[in-house]
Amino acid sequence: MSGVAAFRFTDDQREYQRWVRDAATGKLAPRGTGRVDRELVRTLGELGLLRGLFGGGAEPTDAAAVQLCLLRETIAQISTEAETALALQGLGSYPILQSGSAELRTRWIPAVISGEAVAAFALTEAGAGSDAAALRLRAERDGDGWVLTGEKLWISNAPDADIYTVFARTTPDAGARGVTAFAVPGASAGLSGEPLDMLSPHPIGRLVFDGVRVPADAVLGEVDRGFAVAMRTLDLFRPSVGAFAVGMAQAALDATVTHVRERQVYGAPLASQQAVAHRIADLATELEAARLLVYAAAAAYDDGGEPEQQSRRSAMAKLYATEAAQRIVDGCVQLHGAAALRHGHPLEHLYRDVRALRIYEGASEVQRSIIARNLIGREYTR
Repeated sequence: MSGVAAFRFTDDQREYQRWVRDAATGKLAPRGTGRVDRELVRTLGELGLLRGLFGGGAEPTDAAAVQLCLLRETIAQISTEAETALALQGLGSYPILQSGSAELRTRWIPAVISGEAVAAFALTEAGAGSDAAALRLRAERDGDGWVLTGEKLWISNAPDADIYTVFARTTPDAGARGVTAFAVPGASAGLSGEPLDMLSPHPIGRLVFDGVRVPADAVLGEVDRGFAVAMRTLDLFRPSVGAFAVGMAQAALDATVTHVRERQVYGAPLASQQAVAHRIADLATELEAARLLVYAAAAAYDDGGEPEQQSRRSAMAKLYATEAAQRIVDGCVQLHGAAALRHGHPLEHLYRDVRALRIYEGASEVQRSIIARNLIGREYTR
């Protein structure tokens, strides 16, 4: 396994991070309704933050993974709801940018960047979450177009999105080789759905495709090659899920350092107890390790190279950073005590939000399988 040079931020990257922080602080006010917050999405567009999802431009080569991680980590420290809204715009629209026709890119990408159109990534089904090759949503040829029939579940921004990247079965019994990606407008006839009530108030829902017809140019990439479209998108976004986790963990740790300095116990600051100080040191060390792994993976993605190595590093970054963030936020809650469990406390909010990161865009177990297959070989792993 080849190594990666130690990662260091450039002056431009540090300046970009400062710009994001200045642009976002005090200007993002989510409502937390569990549905798409269009006002929040438009604000992200007006502030210019959504443009950062695509490296500041609107061409596939401009999608810079390091910039995406800087964007997500910084906004996560300000508002997890805003960060989620921003990331879902990128996840849902990047396949269109990456593999769609010029007409599709012109129609949807500027609207996504401005916040006027809401995008969604529709891969998961009730029986095809981690096993994406088991998709059952059918896409059947109909003249010069396709008809989609079936359901999707646990889809972020459903059922309110304006455009969905949908992955459907076009060749039966072909596993990952028989899946095609489509761009499906949310207003399509026969497309319906319902929101799901989740632990955290994020917009997630179910979609029903009852003979939804799309034209031939709705195909993203090539027929039966949609799994590659999904993997290219996930390889880009997985390190940035790790960056989201790092941002949440940093917010929790910052709040906890302030708390242990100010909280008086037995006539002295809580921080003066060695057990507490050492716990803070361990949490900070784990956070820094996660951050370095995330940005090393992002830098490797931007540098190009062997796709399998990129997949492995992306999987490692998502796996370690999301698991570490869970431990860090939990440790911070412990040091705050009962106050952190009260509804409305920043740590209570982070404690709920951090849990989903170990599941979506490939659960931790899936990331371990990707890493193991890459290192050991497919013939030895399942």
